[in-house]
This record gives sequence, structure tokens and C-alpha cells, in this order.
Amino acid sequence: MPIENIPSVLQYGILSHERASKLPHSSVAKQEIQDRRVGKTVPNGLRLHQYANLYFCARNPMLYLRKPNHSDLCVVQVSRRVLDLQNVVITDQNAASNWVRFYSYPEGLRWINFDYVFADSWQDADERIGWQKKAAKCAEALVPGVVAPEFITGFYTCDARAKARVEAVLAQQNNGLAVTLNSHLFFR
Repeated sequence: MPIENIPSVLQYGILSHERASKLPHSSVAKQEIQDRRVGKTVPNGLRLHQYANLYFCARNPMLYLRKPNHSDLCVVQVSRRVLDLQNVVITDQNAASNWVRFYSYPEGLRWINFDYVFADSWQDADERIGWQKKAAKCAEALVPGVVAPEFITGFYTCDARAKARVEAVLAQQNNGLAVTLNSHLFFR
């Protein structure tokens, strides 16, 4: 997310698209993907835009597309305890995909190909397998409404300059969350 959103996230949490639209914020979302998500409903659940969505692995195609902006972005680290919240939904790939499957937690974890999710690359000599890997890299946990601030455990940045910016924002907020420089996460 954009570093400039940190104060809002520390105050309100990680919001669903629907809730975030009511607050001033910057977005890194691709409009094309948001257009696909807007009309989608989780079976026996809410509309996709009513969930706060969390990727299992931030080193994914969405972050790759934002390479030119990495110095203005951070990755929010979230506690695994968020999965224990009521009505969390697990997806085996990007929730906007036409072939996504939705599961309850913890059952859904067994349907995720974590070898694909945490692989360094989604490229494959077989184009069909490459598409499967790319979709799986974006497996998600969908949390109804909001991920409360207390589930945020830290931040990752791509370089020392971004790390210093995040630390400065946290200092202004009197917040001592850890900031970790991880250039690999940001494809560097």
C-alpha cells in the first residue's frame, strides 16, 4: 500500500474496498481488476468489495506491476491470528479469477498450492501452467469489513529511503511497529 496511507490504516485498520471508498486514500489497485471484483459475490457470503483482502504472499504479480512505485509503497505485515476471525474466506487464487474457489478457514488452506504461492516466479515453459502459477500467487484471505489495527505487526519496504519514511510516519503516530527492509520481496 502507499506509505501515505499508514496513519489511516493504523487508525481504522485495513478496510474493505467498500469501506475504504468512504475515506481519502491512495490506491495501488488496478481498475481492471477492481471492475471484475465489483460484481462478484462469495458463495454464501458477501460481495468481494465488502471484504478486506490479504494476499498470502506479497511478492506477487500485483506488486510486480507496481515496480516503478516501490519506493512509495510498503507491505503491511499481518498476524496469522486474523484467520481465526469469524467468516474469514480463503481463496485458492486471486478472488477476481474466473476459476477461483472459495473455502472456509482452516479447510481452505489445504486447497492452496503453497509451492506456487511462495515460489520466486510464476513463469513456466508451459503457458497454461504459468497462468495457473500466476493466479495461485495471488491466493487470498478475505476478512469481512476490516482487519483491525491490532492485527498489524509490522511493515516491509524495498529500500533504506522507504524504510526511513515509514519509520518517520510511525514515529509521528507514536507507534513502534517493526519496519523491515526486504528488497527481494519487491523484486529487486
